[in-house]
Amino acid sequence: MGVEVARLLRLVNGLPDVENAVHTNYTTLSVRGRKFGYLWPRTSTVGLKQTMSEQIALVTERPDVFEVQFTAGGFGWVVVYLERIELDELSELVLEAWRLSAPEELLADHPTPQELVDA
Repeated sequence: MGVEVARLLRLVNGLPDVENAVHTNYTTLSVRGRKFGYLWPRTSTVGLKQTMSEQIALVTERPDVFEVQFTAGGFGWVVVYLERIELDELSELVLEAWRLSAPEELLADHPTPQELVDA
């Protein structure tokens, strides 16, 4: 169980038009300038954009894997502990975060979670 930071980055970078901006302590994950995630390599955690209902469900069901990061613009962001999650589940969450931020024209041909895992 668990996903390494390098594997997460391969997953993220398999999505169309993703941009990574490396800062001192974290990396932002964006699609065409719209942020959908924050990666903290030192703590092996990633913050991902989700719907409010998904944020509540994830944190309530598995507080050992997820925690509330913040809420903004009607979205609930969750912190994911990479060492406590399976790749398949993480790929679904990453794809959903990307979809919540991607422009319409990218959504028509978006990859499936399995295509991300296989990348």
